[in-house]
Amino acid sequence: MSEPNLVERYQAYRVRRFLANSEKWRDMLPGWRTQRRRRALVTGLAVTFALMLAVAVACHFSEWAPLLWLPVCVLFLPIWTSLAVVSGRQGDAPTEALDEWEVQQQNSARSIALSITQWLMMIPVAYLIIGSVNTGGSHTTMAYTGGLLTLTMLMVGGCLPTMILAWSQPDPDPDPVADHPEEAACTPATP
Repeated sequence: MSEPNLVERYQAYRVRRFLANSEKWRDMLPGWRTQRRRRALVTGLAVTFALMLAVAVACHFSEWAPLLWLPVCVLFLPIWTSLAVVSGRQGDAPTEALDEWEVQQQNSARSIALSITQWLMMIPVAYLIIGSVNTGGSHTTMAYTGGLLTLTMLMVGGCLPTMILAWSQPDPDPDPVADHPEEAACTPATP
């Protein structure tokens, strides 16, 4: 038997870390694990991305607009973290930690996210190419605006698999043992 290579060791580490974190976060935010609440988080994240896009566009016209980026990031972090926790981080989970159906759902979400990201990246590319041709590269905030546009589109693409899975997954099945442990203790086991 050959010794595992670097990639295999890293994948094994990712699986161990994912399973340990899943166990740690399993009971966090129980009221937010319903489909309705997950969809509210996805909507909040989409609004945050729209605000990021608005700040990036405002940077083209104003030199003080980059100061608005920090409050939007402060808004982004708790929404994204909450969504990742309540969705079980299925969007970026290692495939070895998922069952076949979850892997299929993850691959589908990732494929959609990649296609959307490729199209979204055309926005900063077109802005930078057309803007540099029209201004001869003399516009003072063009590079910063292009950078924020690119960062926003990449963040959208990175979050999309989790957003898609959180939006589309049904409510979790209620656990009868967790809801009524006294009934489970009285029920005889069937052979």
